[in-house]
Amino acid sequence: MNLNKVFVLGRLTADPQLRSTSTGQQVGSFSVATNRVWFDKKGVKQEETDYHNIVVWGRQAEVASQFLIKGSLVLIEGRIRTRTWQNKEGQNQKTTEIICERMQLGPRPAGQGSGPRFTSDKQPAVEGTDNKPKEELPEINIDEEEIKPEDLPF
Repeated sequence: MNLNKVFVLGRLTADPQLRSTSTGQQVGSFSVATNRVWFDKKGVKQEETDYHNIVVWGRQAEVASQFLIKGSLVLIEGRIRTRTWQNKEGQNQKTTEIICERMQLGPRPAGQGSGPRFTSDKQPAVEGTDNKPKEELPEINIDEEEIKPEDLPF
């Protein structure tokens, strides 16, 4: 049995880049930094930072582009892929990246406030709506005498 699974929890090093393939599918890419802290044999604190290239497809790419910015905390679950291509000089190049299968957004970085997040076009994005006018909720008047404790299901 084989398993290719990776979990990375870190912060974005730059804003995500969103592109489209020739077939119209959205693809996003960004880099995540992770830190490792340990104490060496002498008890001296050591720290090391690793950078991971992330590739995200489809609707998740759109979400990443809309809601993530440099410094955002994100949890990525995915698989590692190494691919090869030729550069302009005709030399073979390799890169290792994480193909995102699931993404969980962390809290907003300090200083972002509680206002709306912005899309790549810098227009406010209203979360959970399609910008249609809100429908007024009807008001229901209930007389206290109509509700009896024995009628409550709990």
